[in-house]
Amino acid sequence: MRTRPLGPSGIDASVVGLGAWAIGGWMWGGTDEDASIHAIHAALDAGVNLIDTAAIYGFGLSEEIVGRAIRDRRDQVVLATKCAMVCDPTVGKTRFKSTARGPNPHGHVTINVYSGPESIRQEIEASLKRLRTDYVDLYQTHWQDETTPIADTVGALVELKEQGKIRAIGACNATAAQLDEYRTAGQLDSDQERFSMIDRQIEGDQLPYCREHGIAVLAYSPLGRGLLTGKVGPERKFAPGDLRLADPRFMQRNREKIAGMLDKFRPIAEGRGLTLAQLAIAWTLHQPGVTHALCGARNPEQALENAAPGDVSLSDDELKTIAAAIADYSQK
Repeated sequence: MRTRPLGPSGIDASVVGLGAWAIGGWMWGGTDEDASIHAIHAALDAGVNLIDTAAIYGFGLSEEIVGRAIRDRRDQVVLATKCAMVCDPTVGKTRFKSTARGPNPHGHVTINVYSGPESIRQEIEASLKRLRTDYVDLYQTHWQDETTPIADTVGALVELKEQGKIRAIGACNATAAQLDEYRTAGQLDSDQERFSMIDRQIEGDQLPYCREHGIAVLAYSPLGRGLLTGKVGPERKFAPGDLRLADPRFMQRNREKIAGMLDKFRPIAEGRGLTLAQLAIAWTLHQPGVTHALCGARNPEQALENAAPGDVSLSDDELKTIAAAIADYSQK
């Protein structure tokens, strides 16, 4: 498994990371905690050392599961989590409301984006407790708070770094202008953004900025929430509580289009002995400026499949064939 730096932090992390959103269960139709722990162990055994979770995933359940899984292997893990999504309607700005369709014991909850210093200090303590550790390697603001100056947020994060509670600072879902504000206020090590074959919006803004300033880019949803695996075809049915159920991108017509795109570079995957998911991850890691790909796994088999592309090199001809298929899909 190759590693790359997390920006200027001095931390090297595996190019393939384990994304722990789905194992939180909420919005993903539930979770199997034992299978999730086995998935984390399988990923670590395969050379993955970057695990990315968040306080809001399953309202803390994802962090708890990760904490249980790594309690005897903490020194093997580059542990990343996030703050700034809070269940408090009195601060920040509302991002969305829980409908409790998934297994959420909290019922209907208003979730606001808020990164005020005092809130961040409270969040890190709660996350450390759930994760069963005394420090986090990478602490990231999950979404950007319009009500709190970024300088104030960074000030709190720098304070946590000085206290040894975090080692590096990251932002997620931020514009290039917001990233610049972070850098003005302190050292910014990473930016986490949605990026895949069918999500390439950051190529025009954030990605060039991060390349210029040496900021690591962690691509989340590189498999398009399963759309690029070849396993979420036109006939797939989703369980109640699965966020994909009401997502227009998962409507049958779009899944048919994506299946056509995948067919065009299926021969490359088969010729290299790769699954379509592995090819999509490898492609992501070949994109200029993308340093790491965060891939969700809910069982050991998925974790091992996702880890393999960490050592795959694609040729220029293979990349051109894939690019042509993506361009054709984008124009339909």
